[in-house]
Amino acid sequence: MQQTYIRTARADDGDALARMDRENWSTLHSVQPRPTPPYEPFFTDRFGPRDHLVAELDGRLVGYVRLGFPTPLAVHAHVRQILGFVVAEEARGKGVGRRLIRAVVAEARRQGARRLTLRVLGHNTPARTLYESEGFVTEGVLPGEFLLDGAYVDDVLMGRAL
Repeated sequence: MQQTYIRTARADDGDALARMDRENWSTLHSVQPRPTPPYEPFFTDRFGPRDHLVAELDGRLVGYVRLGFPTPLAVHAHVRQILGFVVAEEARGKGVGRRLIRAVVAEARRQGARRLTLRVLGHNTPARTLYESEGFVTEGVLPGEFLLDGAYVDDVLMGRAL
């Protein structure tokens, strides 16, 4: 039986996470252009290993979620935001995404947050379904916010209390 383990990222996970990002890039979930060499490092001064929870399936990294502050404002310090979420194609449908979402909810609570928010593209039905099943609700929609593959796509704002 395959075992999924969720943990905080380590500095030496950066290359594997960057590769996973590139291999799973899609306009289903990204508004950024497809990555091309030379590739930027996965971890930056703004988001380091401490800001990422990773999923290991049988010892291989198969997903991550990035947690951060939506703004640097002190009056907003009680809110955390999911700022990145990827599950490798080969791990989808195995509960990895659900485990990561539950872990990031617990981590946001551990940090003292009262709310957790995220943004998701309107056409990303699998992600929206997962978020809704884990207690997130649509709090706003920016219609036609992005032009992806020749089509206008909504930016959906979701959140939940902790």
